[in-house]
Amino acid sequence: MIRFLVGAAVLASSVTVLGTSAAHADPLDEFYVPPLQLVDDPGAVLRTQPMSLYAALPGVDGAYPVQAQRVMYTSRTQDDAPIGVTGTFIETEVPWRGAGPRPTIVVAPGTMGQGDQCAPSRSFPTAINAVAQPLSISFNQELLSSTLWGSMGANVFVTDYIGLGTPGVHTYVSRPEGAHAVLDGARAANELSGDPNAPIGIWGYSQGGGAAAAAAELAAEYAPELDVKGTWAGAPTADLLDVLGQVDGTLIGGVIGYALNGFLERDPSLRSLVDERLTDHGKAVLNELSTECIGDTILKRPFLRTESLTKDGKSMLENVRTIPEAGRIFDEQRIGERTPNAPVLITSGINDDTIPYGQARQLATDWCGQGASVEFRSNPLPPILQGAVLPNHFGPQLIDGYGGEAANFLMDRFAGIPLAACTFD
Repeated sequence: MIRFLVGAAVLASSVTVLGTSAAHADPLDEFYVPPLQLVDDPGAVLRTQPMSLYAALPGVDGAYPVQAQRVMYTSRTQDDAPIGVTGTFIETEVPWRGAGPRPTIVVAPGTMGQGDQCAPSRSFPTAINAVAQPLSISFNQELLSSTLWGSMGANVFVTDYIGLGTPGVHTYVSRPEGAHAVLDGARAANELSGDPNAPIGIWGYSQGGGAAAAAAELAAEYAPELDVKGTWAGAPTADLLDVLGQVDGTLIGGVIGYALNGFLERDPSLRSLVDERLTDHGKAVLNELSTECIGDTILKRPFLRTESLTKDGKSMLENVRTIPEAGRIFDEQRIGERTPNAPVLITSGINDDTIPYGQARQLATDWCGQGASVEFRSNPLPPILQGAVLPNHFGPQLIDGYGGEAANFLMDRFAGIPLAACTFD
């Protein structure tokens, strides 16, 4: 088994960026508009567009620019309606360094934002997408994961998620729609690579960890034909009530608005019930958040406390708890009530100030109780500037995701090495 390390020094070093892409250039915008009539075939490729990747991380294999494809494919909403989704497919020419046939790693991105300009496929060519009016900048967070796996010889597919880049509001942290976008992305990747039996690894952290976990537990039901070998779900958003309660008031507290906007997109009957609890300022902030990338949100309203948006001065979560109809939505978002059909590695920082450790560990416990093969790893990084997100939320991502542990887990699964039913550290 090949063992490898993408160390903190490499990850902290700067990327090479040769320019920015325009989010509203006409040819690009046209690509993101789905056909009026969608084929009712989840994972079908609707169109592709050649895309050169000019961004590189120092010290990794592979020549740049790399040729990739911007992809539009079909998926399903939570109500089982067909919808067009975009993503990025990178078919590497680097020899596969693991055992067995070349796999595809399907990446569920971390939080990018809710504006269409934030879609990862828009920033992939140069790692940055900048928009002038209104000013917005989005960075491709998945440059690390795509470069890591591409340099190992795996094909990579990165979904943009439903509504991110394409018409409609991005349904942020939606369990069913995140899972569908990931699994249908795997189907689209298999079509593009010409290998319907390609081994699949699922990879995600934070929002992506939740989508990866949701895909892992829905794979047997939604996409049983896929050969899913394993999943890394880092800091998964398994219990949204717990997550939203903890993230309020942190550097990225505005993501609560992303979640609320997504829920209202799918259930507009709740709009009046939410609006009557918000001040005019609160309504305006929610509307603005729906057009922002995460960097914009941090710069404009860092450490947002949702009590500043409500009429009664209580948090948005406290207000939502007074809406009986909203309880059903949060119940439907809970991850852990289905059983993954392939091994899963869950990692979580003990002192994560954004995605609570306890609910991540509970997800592992729930799955273990259902007979799934789960490895749960705790990251012991001590508390540093709690609420600032970067040290204690993203620190474990760098250590666990790019320090080798998560990738080694998947490499073992591709090699057919069995995993004990459940292990906790």
